[in-house]
Amino acid sequence: MPIYLEPRDVTADLDGFGSVLIVSCPVCPPMCVSIQKKKPFIEFFKHGLKTQAFEDYITSIREPLEQSGVRTGVLTIHAPVPMMCLWTQGQRKRLVRRAKNYDAVLILGCDSATYTAKDTLKETGCQVFQAMRVETIANAMMKFRFPLTVELDWRPMPTKPRIAPYNDAVDTTAKI
Repeated sequence: MPIYLEPRDVTADLDGFGSVLIVSCPVCPPMCVSIQKKKPFIEFFKHGLKTQAFEDYITSIREPLEQSGVRTGVLTIHAPVPMMCLWTQGQRKRLVRRAKNYDAVLILGCDSATYTAKDTLKETGCQVFQAMRVETIANAMMKFRFPLTVELDWRPMPTKPRIAPYNDAVDTTAKI
């Protein structure tokens, strides 16, 4: 089930870091940015499986950082499990290898993706920040246009479900 995410300003969070790795979940964030920008989700013959509106969003994060002397990199994994919150042990090891060369990791994803990164990177000393805020459950209708273009028509939920913000503490008590 896709989550509807809104970008948040992380400028203050990243102030003072010399390097930032941007780690993206390839499902909900591109979908949400394409809806927000009213741009196609996929234009296969122009951009392959990448969402151009989302690629532009990543660039809008990287450029100001790089202009102020911060080194940036980008990591996303598309297969075999596309959602960041469900990464395999091998994908988590890849994140650790890449993140070792950065001071901070910026997560483009939901609270679960941020938890995955924090849990995975707890031994590295990297600071992990979430760049998107969970707003609601996503509900969109896919529209197909020639040639191989997918657009998403946002269908707002009648009421906004209450979703608690991410918290570092993990409640391990069983609830029966």
